[in-house]
Amino acid sequence: MTFVHVDIHHLTHSCPANAEPHPYDTRRSVVAVVDGGTCRRPVTIRSGTTASTIACGRHEPRERQCPNCLITVIEHVVTFTFTGHHGPQHPATGNAA
Repeated sequence: MTFVHVDIHHLTHSCPANAEPHPYDTRRSVVAVVDGGTCRRPVTIRSGTTASTIACGRHEPRERQCPNCLITVIEHVVTFTFTGHHGPQHPATGNAA
């Protein structure tokens, strides 16, 4: 089984439409990839008179893939940054209303 470790960072804010902090931007970074090894059930595909053998993970749906071709994503670190209130500025002070 191939494991992909991912860091996730959410930028959150509040706005006039929703006063509760909510994400407006999410960024994901791949931290590490642990390879599962070679395919245990290769698949032969044909196109006209040409045949080729490929890993089942490139062709089959997840439920029919061998254990080595399965990919599992692991959330390594999840962080949040609150960037404040985004909304109309008060005309006299320039501060958010």
